[in-house]
Amino acid sequence: MAATEGKALRTLLLVGLIAGGAAALVTGTYEFSKDRITANRQARLLQSLRDVLDPAGDGLALNPTRIEASDPELLGTDDPVEVFVVRDEGRPRAAVFSAVAPDGYHAPIHLLIGVSADGIVSGIRVVDHRETPGLGDVIEADKSDWILQFDGKSLVSPEASQWAVDDDGGSFDSITGATVTARAVVGGVGNALAFFESSKVELFARASRAASEEAANE
Repeated sequence: MAATEGKALRTLLLVGLIAGGAAALVTGTYEFSKDRITANRQARLLQSLRDVLDPAGDGLALNPTRIEASDPELLGTDDPVEVFVVRDEGRPRAAVFSAVAPDGYHAPIHLLIGVSADGIVSGIRVVDHRETPGLGDVIEADKSDWILQFDGKSLVSPEASQWAVDDDGGSFDSITGATVTARAVVGGVGNALAFFESSKVELFARASRAASEEAANE
């Protein structure tokens, strides 16, 4: 009887040691890789921001300040979106933020928008969509240069009446077989610029406060 109990106890101890060792291994692996995961995530973020920022600023250190903003009507989503404000010598130089064109052909089209402090588009990228392959998917930068036509545009250039596809008398190229997709993106970008123009003073002020608080906590 005693021998049986001793064997059971040894088995329980062995199981406990194995479980404890496995837990320690998992924890150790996580701690070892956590910094690398964070660094990789930050690198991907910075690359995404650079894709839509003015290439002329490539020589500047990119240390954006992150805040959140909400405008369901102009940003196309009820959820708050991330806004990254890029500063140069303490002055806001540009902002990068998300927006949604809700009226895509199959589903909302998610955009990443870069705009200079004076409201000029430095870059647009489509980050998620369900448009028709071979037709509407030309909004992707790696499939055509259609999305590049927004670079250098603003709410005043072209004027408001020209913020439409050429099929509707506007200044932006349509997409053959996917006019709905083109209309959605043009409308989404225009609304996003309207949001930025109406909110940039507040956004830059909030980013400045956030940057000051970060500096004070370092």
